[in-house]
This record gives sequence, structure tokens and C-alpha cells, in this order.
Amino acid sequence: MYEIGEPEIQALARTIRRTMNGGSLFRYGGVESERFEEAWSRKIGVEHTIGVNSGTSSLICALVGLGVGPGDEVIVPAYTFMASPLAVLATGAIPVIAEIDSTLTIDPKDVERKITRRTKAVMPVHMCGLPSNMTALMRIARRCKLRVAEDCCQADGGSYKGKRLGSIGHAGGFSFNYFKIVSCGDGGAMVTSDRVCYERALIHHDGGCIFRPHARELGVHPFAGQNYRMLEIQAAVMNEQLKRLDRMLGRMRRVKKKIYANLEGHPKLRLMKSNDMDGDCGATVGFNFESEKQRKRFCEALAKSGVIAAGSPIDSGRHVYCNWEPIMEERGAHHPAMDPYRMPANRTRTRKRRYSKGMCRASLDVLARNAMFGTSPAWDAKRIDAVVRACETAAEGI
Repeated sequence: MYEIGEPEIQALARTIRRTMNGGSLFRYGGVESERFEEAWSRKIGVEHTIGVNSGTSSLICALVGLGVGPGDEVIVPAYTFMASPLAVLATGAIPVIAEIDSTLTIDPKDVERKITRRTKAVMPVHMCGLPSNMTALMRIARRCKLRVAEDCCQADGGSYKGKRLGSIGHAGGFSFNYFKIVSCGDGGAMVTSDRVCYERALIHHDGGCIFRPHARELGVHPFAGQNYRMLEIQAAVMNEQLKRLDRMLGRMRRVKKKIYANLEGHPKLRLMKSNDMDGDCGATVGFNFESEKQRKRFCEALAKSGVIAAGSPIDSGRHVYCNWEPIMEERGAHHPAMDPYRMPANRTRTRKRRYSKGMCRASLDVLARNAMFGTSPAWDAKRIDAVVRACETAAEGI
């Protein structure tokens, strides 16, 4: 979380006082959740938003909305939080892991290689605020008749070629976890402009959907859903966080662009490419080195500067596919009968590939040679100059 303060405190106080005067903290009966969903739809540029309780829930709802289920495969990148493949398993489908490229986002070429007759959808993940190559991915999706569910959990408010992330694919999911760009501690939002997708997700996110006033307006026949509803207190905080979003993104983008401008052409530093620098959230500055040894030297020297520390995504553990133990060992549910890996619909000769720790060697190589650090909307010119000088000094010892 980058910023929080008095506006959020006042929003929570208003919400609680409203409850004391006959209002509600429940999703239905309050006012904050609807306000947030309408505002988020306008911000992202979509027809529908469903506020939910986590980013994982948003991804599950997106996939359910798109009709993903047993017998299907969904392609996800090798570098993401495990929530991405877990969301696939939650629908009864099988996650297929694809390579990333030097942008740290899914490699469209490997997506094409991983497509089978079982492939139903692709889930590009806009990691660390870095937009995926949506032009190539949407071209593949159109040609192969695939659905695209954008994982925007680490890229709230980001864009690609003038369109907000989440509005380019057929559905998108956002996270408002404490570690995200805007946050209410935890929470999320599923977005789409497809009415059928929206209605399916709406039913799935609320097990009591048939008892709500909007039930009579649904064209999709009700089915048994879950409980992923957003709370009024989460929505109240998000309505204030949303007011901060574009200003924070603008500041981080300026920070990143200034750092890049100062380090561009440095003989020993190769800046990590972005698929769209203008739409990039500006949350991460990255470097691609020729070897892991060079990367380690740079990170060690930078740490000694006392100005900024850089880490490698290979060391993040939970974001690297080979550390997703339940996935790698194909334990997809608490009960064998509910485990997608053991469902009859998913037992097919077309799914010959099995997971192994070395299955995405290109991704492991990219991650090991990459160094990165996060930016902040609070950085001023003095701080930026100090970071640039520290990077230049650290590069001398490579």
C-alpha cells in the first residue's frame, strides 16, 4: 500500500455511522459497494464490475464467467503468484504453464506452442505493474477462438496502448491486497463488458444471488455459487483509494521514466523492456544482465550503497512456478473426487505433458538474470538522482 490516511478514516466512520442509523455493512443494503463498482467500471472502461473479497476470487469469477470448467485447459505464465493457477483449478480446469520473456510477462510464442484442442483460455498476468503483450495475445485468441482473462492483480489502473488493463481481454481480475497499488487490506474486482460473463460471475460470487433484487433481471439460469462478496467497509476504503490511483500512477511513471532516461545507453546496464512504457504502472525498475553472476554482483554492490536494494525475481519463491508445490505435485483439491487432476473429464491423451521443475528453463534463466526494485510515488528529484547514482556505481563492479 502506497498511501492511506484521513480520507479513508473518514470514509470508514461515515459507513459505520450510517449503519448505526439503519444502514448496513453487508454488501446488499449499503451504498459503498455499488458506488465503487460503478466508479471502477468507469475507470477501467468496462460495462460491469463485481466487487469481491480477494484477487483470487476475482480470477475465479472471471474464469467461471467465461465458461471455463472440467475438460478445459488455461494457459498461465511461469512467473506469477500461485493464485493464478489456483483460480484455474477452482473451476475444475487444468493450468498449463507457459514461458515468460524478457518483459517478465507471458511469451506469446510459447502460448501458441502450448495450445491444444483442450485450451479454453489464456491468462496473461501483468506482473509488477508490467503490461503483457496484449496485441499478440489477442491476435492468437481470435485466431484460435480462445477466451482471455487478464490477471491485473499487480497492475491496478495500468494500461496498454491507451486501454486500461482488464478491458482488453474478455474479462479481468484485480486485487486490493495490502501489497497492491491501491488497497483495502484485501479485496478485489472482476470486470467484463460481456453480459453473460457478468451474470455467470455474479451468480458464482454470491451463493444467495437468487434472493437479491437483481435476480429477476438475470438471463442466466441460477446455479450454486460461492461467497466472494465485498464488504461495505472494504468498498468505503476503495472509494477513497480510487481517488488517489491516477495521481500515484502518474508519479511512479515519471519516476521510472526519469531513471530510465538517466541510465539509457549505460555500457553495463541493460534496462528491462516494457511492452508499453506509457501504460506501465511505473512500479518496478528492472535490469537484464548477461549472466546470473553479473546480476548478483550488481545487487550486492547496490545493497552496499545504502540507497536502494534490488532483488531477483528468481529469489521471490512464491512467484516462481517450480515452487508451487500443490500444482507441481498435482494435488488440486482437498478430496480426490473434486481434484481436477483426477477428474475423468481431464484424463486425456492430449494432456501428455506433466509438470517438472525444469519445464520452463527459459523463464528460470530470465528470472535469474534479472534485478529489480520497486519505486514509490513519494520519491522526489533528490531521491531519484540518488538511486540513479547508486545504480551507476554498482554497475562499475560488474
